[in-house]
Amino acid sequence: MRAGIVTLVVAYVLSQFYRAFLAVMAPALSTDIGVTPEDLSAASGMWFLVFAAMQVPVGWLLDNIGPRRTASILFGLGAGGGAAVFALAQGPGHLSLAMALIGIGCSPVLMAAYFTFARIYEPRVFGTLAGAMLGFGTFGNLVASYPMAWSVDTFGWRETMWALAALSLAIAVVAGLLVRDPPPLVHEGEKPKGSVLTLLAIPALWFIFPMQLVNYAPAAGLRGLWSGPFLEDLYGMGAEGIGLVTLVMALGMIAGNFAYGPADRLFGSRKWVILTGNLLSAAALFALWASPSGGVLSTTVLLTAIGFFGASFPLIMAHARAFFPPHLTGQGVTLINLMGIGGVSLFQFISGGVYAATKEGATDVAAPYEAILLLYGCAVLAGCAIYLFSRDSTA
Repeated sequence: MRAGIVTLVVAYVLSQFYRAFLAVMAPALSTDIGVTPEDLSAASGMWFLVFAAMQVPVGWLLDNIGPRRTASILFGLGAGGGAAVFALAQGPGHLSLAMALIGIGCSPVLMAAYFTFARIYEPRVFGTLAGAMLGFGTFGNLVASYPMAWSVDTFGWRETMWALAALSLAIAVVAGLLVRDPPPLVHEGEKPKGSVLTLLAIPALWFIFPMQLVNYAPAAGLRGLWSGPFLEDLYGMGAEGIGLVTLVMALGMIAGNFAYGPADRLFGSRKWVILTGNLLSAAALFALWASPSGGVLSTTVLLTAIGFFGASFPLIMAHARAFFPPHLTGQGVTLINLMGIGGVSLFQFISGGVYAATKEGATDVAAPYEAILLLYGCAVLAGCAIYLFSRDSTA
């Protein structure tokens, strides 16, 4: 079981990488195949959209055939095949297709691990395990920053993507060999029935959904997409400079995942830890909105704060999990994941439209990015306002 979980961690490192690597490739893709920031926004949004849409079937697959086949088959075909399509890309449409395939491949990895944690470990340690999984996985953000920029500059972006395709396929094969399915649930009498509709009928979850919808969107959107064009347009940075700044932001996201994980046991509350952290995330977003040209150091600090405080995903997952029926664990964790990733996808598309609309006729190069930051900040505040009425749980 441990070897299988380690394999899922490695696969999740790649999953985190794939959602964040476009930012540092922006200059090379623009030069070679004429890709614009709007094209990158669409391609990145496609990854999150397809990833989110896959959560419903992935939840059913986890509950009915287990994590081993679900994770290994989808990751091999989707991530491996999508990286190969990316390496062959000749235009923006090819990039969107590649990112859609990669989104399919990455969709079951984290949830396969969470499903296993929920089934074999005590509920009180779920948040810590979920945070650790995210923390280790977020090292993919590090690889997607300066190391990815170095690889693109040294070997070329196509060669780098071919190597990633081979690596993804190899990890899928190892997952098929090492991942183990948890023991099946034992039921007294008839097996309980239920579906996603059963989960949607639980009132307590409806105050958690909006928070999950917005908490990760700013960090993911800025780290994976907008930080690249932002730093290039306002500070004239190339791939290496962008890579260094996003590397620091990625470190903040990693630290945030590890910090949030055990925080519920430390403070005796999930709700108030999540609410406080997201209010601080909104504060950092508004600070960057108010002074987007305040300097590289100030920008790096604020981006890192957004990454750190926006890493409440594992604790929100633990909060929601307290209300899941045991036989719907797989569909429960994937439903919450759908909300989180679906929120990122939604805001990727919205932010792309905001960027295009604001850029047209703007005399200030910072104007489109100010609009995006204001969008993110207001969304997080709205999520916090609804989440304020949620029912706390540490069980």
